[in-house]
Amino acid sequence: MGIGYGTADEELEKQIGCVKYTLFCFNIVAWMISTALFALTVWLRAEPGFNDWLRILDAQSFYIGVYVLIAISIIMMAVSFLGCLSALMENTLALFVFVGTQIFGFVGTVAGSAILLQYSTINSSLQPLLDVSLRRFVATSEYTYSNYVLTMIQENIGCCGASGPWDYLDMHQPLPSSCRDTVSGNAFFSGCVDELTWFFEGKTAWIVGLAMTMAMMNVVCGVMSFVLVQAVKKEEEQASNYRR
Repeated sequence: MGIGYGTADEELEKQIGCVKYTLFCFNIVAWMISTALFALTVWLRAEPGFNDWLRILDAQSFYIGVYVLIAISIIMMAVSFLGCLSALMENTLALFVFVGTQIFGFVGTVAGSAILLQYSTINSSLQPLLDVSLRRFVATSEYTYSNYVLTMIQENIGCCGASGPWDYLDMHQPLPSSCRDTVSGNAFFSGCVDELTWFFEGKTAWIVGLAMTMAMMNVVCGVMSFVLVQAVKKEEEQASNYRR
């Protein structure tokens, strides 16, 4: 392998070298992306204030997609090294294994992103969870803990009730000062369900974008590995025919 047996063989060897080192470089980039994804997802999971809000609102289902992406990013960091080694060694078996891991990585990354979006966007599964929790706090806003939670959310996010200030009126509760703008004194028109969802959506946008980039890299690396396998097989066949 690697010895030219004519013009066509030399051209094939150059093509193999080009694909091999391009795949090596792409795997380095993929490792960097998966490392960044791992760091962001772990940071999101470990952020104390954010974690406390989800726990208080009984919306920790948000973390399902985060856990999936953490696991996939760890696997992809390890797999990137396999891709580098298999490309440099031109080992067809290792390259086939690598193609399989890229398919797995693509499916896992897309699935994790879809689950994360399902619990962090408008009209997603997150909103009913937030609505139930916030209405419960509004209905019991005369109690210290409920009042504390509502004040913390409404003052920090700039919202009022679950769907708006009328939630307090419908439940025969007084409109708290945390529902009003400190400058104008007017009540916040937006409900906390939508405002919190937009807040969570902003937290996950970069993560999902990075995950989709990694999924694209899975496709590129998988295709290039398959092309390299076919080229290596062709070179082996030509070398075998030459010996005969």
